[in-house]
Amino acid sequence: MTELLTAARMRAVEEAAMASGEVTGLELMERAGRGVVEAVFEEWPDLAGTSHRAVVLCGPGNNGGDGFVVARLLRDRGWDVELFLFGDPEKLPPDAKTNCARWARMGAVGDMIRDVGQGRAPQLLVDAVFGTGLSRPVEGRLAQVLAAFDGFRDSQEGRTVAVDIPSGLCADSGRALGACARADLTVTFHAAKPGHHLSRGPLQSGKLRVKGIGLEPGAGAEGVVRLVEKPCSGHLEKRAERHKYGHGHALVLSGGAGRTGAARLAARGALRIGAGLVTLGVPPSAQMEAACQVTSIMLARVESGDGLADVLQDERLSAVCLGPGLGVERARELVPVALGRGGVDPRATVLDADALTAFAEAPDELFGMLHAACVLTPHGGEFARLFPDIAERLNATPMAGPAYSKVDATRDAAARAGCVVLFKGADTVIAAPDGRCSINSAQYDRAAPWLATAGAGDVLAGFIAGLLARGVEPMQAAEAAAWLHVDCARSFGPGLIAEDLPEELPRVLRDVAG
Repeated sequence: MTELLTAARMRAVEEAAMASGEVTGLELMERAGRGVVEAVFEEWPDLAGTSHRAVVLCGPGNNGGDGFVVARLLRDRGWDVELFLFGDPEKLPPDAKTNCARWARMGAVGDMIRDVGQGRAPQLLVDAVFGTGLSRPVEGRLAQVLAAFDGFRDSQEGRTVAVDIPSGLCADSGRALGACARADLTVTFHAAKPGHHLSRGPLQSGKLRVKGIGLEPGAGAEGVVRLVEKPCSGHLEKRAERHKYGHGHALVLSGGAGRTGAARLAARGALRIGAGLVTLGVPPSAQMEAACQVTSIMLARVESGDGLADVLQDERLSAVCLGPGLGVERARELVPVALGRGGVDPRATVLDADALTAFAEAPDELFGMLHAACVLTPHGGEFARLFPDIAERLNATPMAGPAYSKVDATRDAAARAGCVVLFKGADTVIAAPDGRCSINSAQYDRAAPWLATAGAGDVLAGFIAGLLARGVEPMQAAEAAAWLHVDCARSFGPGLIAEDLPEELPRVLRDVAG
C-alpha cells in the first residue's frame, strides 16, 4: 500500500535527508518548483506551447519559497509573471528568502493584501501561500483574497494550481482551517498527505499529482496511514484442493417478513466473494419470502437467540454477519448470542446497520461483548450514535492545526471497541485496535458516485463477512472488501443499483487475478 505522510512525518523525512548531506533545503525547493511547472504543462499542454500570464501568491514560509521558484521558472520561459507575498520578505525562512532575492532580480514582489487583483486576469494562478504546516485559521483580509480567487477559478479561462496543498486546508485531516482555497490541480511532493484524501481534501484539491523531489522512501513507522490499493490475489483465489467447507461458511441473519432484502444482498455478496457456503438465518415469518428469492444461498430457521445458538453449534460456520435489515429489537437479542453470550464459541463477526443502532443507548454494553475478530461498519450517523464524544470532536470547527481527523477518530473508535472499525464514506477509513490504519479513497481517479444507492452498504458487509469466513484477517478483509466494493461500482458505472455489485464482482476478481 502507498504510505500517506502527515505534515510532521514529511518534515522528518526532509530533515533527515538534509542532515545526512544528501540534499540541501535549496535543492529541495528547486525540485519542488520544477515539479509544479512540469505538472502544470502535463495537465494543460496548451500552456506549454507559448507564453501566458501567471499570478503567483507566496506565503511567509517554505511553501512561499516554492512559489518563488515557480515564478522564476515561468519567467525564464517568457511568461508575464506577477508575484505577491503575504508577509515581510525579511522574515522569510533562509531558503525562501534566498529564492525571494533571486526572483527580485527578475521582477517585483507585490504586497498580497494591498496590491493583489489590480491587473488583468491571468491564465494561471499559483497558490503557494500556506503549505502542509498550517497551524492557524486563515482569516481577515487574506481570507477575502482567497475567496476572490475562487471566483477567478470559476471563470472559463482561469486555472489554479496549489503547491503541496490548497491554502487553508489541513494536510493531516482535509479539514478547512478558516478560509480555504480551491484548486484545479494540486501538486504535492514525495508522497500524498492524508488530507488530500480526507474530508474536503479532494473537493478543494481538484486533480492530485505527486512529484518526486529525490527523497528516499521513508521507512514505515509506527502509526503510519496507508492508502488501500488493489488487494493481493492470494487472499481471493480459491485453492483447488479444498472443498466448499474449506472456503468457509458464512451465516447472514435476516429480519422478518418484508425485511429480508438487505440480508439477501449481504448474503449474495458473501457468496460471490468466495465463501464456500452462505446460509441466510431467517425467522419463520420470512422463510417463504426468502425461499422464493434465493437458490445457491441456504436457509436456516432462526427465530430467537436460542435458535441462533442452535445454528451456531455447527462448528463449520466460520463467520456471521448481523445488521442489514435485521431490525433493532431482533438485533438486541441476536447480537449477544453471535458474540459468544449464548454458550457457543464466537465467530468472526461483521456488525452493520441495525446491529450497531440497537446499542446506541448503551454502546459500552456492545463494546464489552466485542472480540478481536469483529468488524464494525458504521456510516456517519451510526458512528455518532456509538461514539458520540469522538464524533463531537470530529465535527467541531477546528481552531488549530493539525486538526482532529477521520483517521484520528477511527483509530480512537477501534481502540475503544477493541476491534476493526470501518468508518464509511467516499473517504472510508479502516483502523485496528493496534493503531494500523488505512484510507480507501473513492475519489480522484477512483471516484464512484454510483455507490450512493440503497443497499450498497449491505453488500459491503457481505463482502467482509465472506472474506472473514475464508479466514482472512479482519483488517485485511475490511481493506480488500472496501477496495473491491469501489471497483465493482466503477466497473459497472452509471445506473448501478446494489444488486449489481455482487454480479460485477467476478469481472473485477478476474482483473485482480490478471
